[in-house]
Amino acid sequence: VQLVESGGGLVQPGGSLRLSCATSGFTFSNRVMSWYRQAPGKGRELVASISNGGGPTNYADSVKGRFTISRDNAKNTVYLQMNSLKPEDTAVYYCKTSWAWTDYWGQGTQVTVSS
Repeated sequence: VQLVESGGGLVQPGGSLRLSCATSGFTFSNRVMSWYRQAPGKGRELVASISNGGGPTNYADSVKGRFTISRDNAKNTVYLQMNSLKPEDTAVYYCKTSWAWTDYWGQGTQVTVSS
């Protein structure tokens, strides 16, 4: 099982980034996918999740209206479009999936929002 995040970087407040998580080693279309983040000195928090069919989505209150999670089951990839970024969005962003009582995580991608 592999999950590889990309797309992070340094962006000014109000800017946008699109994160990608390319996966392999499991049946992607059968799994709920999630994005989490961990800011310095804080615990890891759920940012967004999307059902296996790309239907129901769920967002943390802090990102509602600014972030959009999506998936491409043909490419085994999940995305996180982040708009109107704020300094408090600075964190390492991880994608995750789970099955059989096991969580699988990527290595993370750093997002820094600063002027």
